[in-house]
Amino acid sequence: MEYLDFELPIKELEDQLDKCTIIGQESDVDVSNTCKQIEKKLEETKKKIYKNLTAWQRVQLSRHPSRPYTMDYVKALTEGTFLELFGDRSFKDDKAMIGGLGKIGGQSFMLVGQQKGYNTKTRQYRNFGMANPEGYRKALRLMKMAEKFNVPVVTFVDTPGAYPGLEAEERGQGEAIARNIFEMSRLKTPIITIIVGEGASGGALGIGVGDKVYMLENTWYSVISPESCSSILWRSWEYKEQAAEALKLTSYDMKKQKLIDDIIPEPLGGAHYDRETTFKSVEDYIIKAYNELKDLSTEQLVAKRMDKYSKMGEFKE
Repeated sequence: MEYLDFELPIKELEDQLDKCTIIGQESDVDVSNTCKQIEKKLEETKKKIYKNLTAWQRVQLSRHPSRPYTMDYVKALTEGTFLELFGDRSFKDDKAMIGGLGKIGGQSFMLVGQQKGYNTKTRQYRNFGMANPEGYRKALRLMKMAEKFNVPVVTFVDTPGAYPGLEAEERGQGEAIARNIFEMSRLKTPIITIIVGEGASGGALGIGVGDKVYMLENTWYSVISPESCSSILWRSWEYKEQAAEALKLTSYDMKKQKLIDDIIPEPLGGAHYDRETTFKSVEDYIIKAYNELKDLSTEQLVAKRMDKYSKMGEFKE
C-alpha cells in the first residue's frame, strides 16, 4: 500500500500493529491488549483524517496509484461479459479511451471511459488517460451504435484532461469534444455518467453529458486542475491547495451546486481500501439510475436532459 503525505500517521500505526502482531506470534509474550489499543487508535486516526479531508487531499486521493481505474470497474461489473470495441473508423484506435458492450445485472450496456495506466509502461500506452480526438470520435461512434440498438450508455470519467499536444489540435481536438457534447445532449438512449477519478476540463465533458451524473466521494470535477489554476493565477504551483478550495471541485461542492445528481460513498480511506464494496456501490447506482430512466419515452428522455443542462448556471440576484 502506498501512502499520501497526510496518511503517514496511519502508516506509522499500521507498522506498529504489524510489529506487535509479529512479536505475539514469535514469542511467548502476551501482547493482545497492546495490539487492541493500537487497533483502536488506528481506527480513531483513520476516522479523524478521512472525515475532515480538504479539497486538495480529495484531489490527491482521486489520483492514488492504488485506486481502481475504468477497466477495473468494467471487469468487475460485467463479470466476464465485456466485449471491447476499437477504432474511430477514421484515424486509429485511441488506447486512452476504452469502450464496448457488457452486461450489468442482466442488462446490456454500452460502456465507455478513459483508462489510465498502473505503471510506467502502461501509462505511456494509455497516454496517462488523456484522449486524442480519435478517442472522443470512437466514444461517439459507440454511443451512436448504442442509440441505434436502444442500448443504454454508461460512461466512466477519469482524466487529467484531453491530450493538449500539437497533433491533437491538428486533428481537431476542440471540435471532437464539442461534437460529443452536442450529440450526447440529444442521444436517444439513457446515459449514466460516473466520475471515478479525475474529471478535468473538456476532457471530462467529452463523455460527461448524462441523464444521471454521479461522483464517487473522493473525486473531483472542474474546468481546470488546481495546479494549472495556481500556475495561471500565481505563476506557481505552490498555491494549488488554495486553488483547490476556491474551485469548489469536490463531490460535495458539485452536489451543492446541483451540477451532479448524487455522491457514491466510498469505504473509509478511499475506493482502493475496499474495491469490492466500491464496485458494488457503483453497480447499485447504475441499476437504480437505469430503472428510473428506462420507462421514459425518447422525447421525454431528451427533453429532461436538455432541460437539466439548460438550467445549469442560472442565478438570481
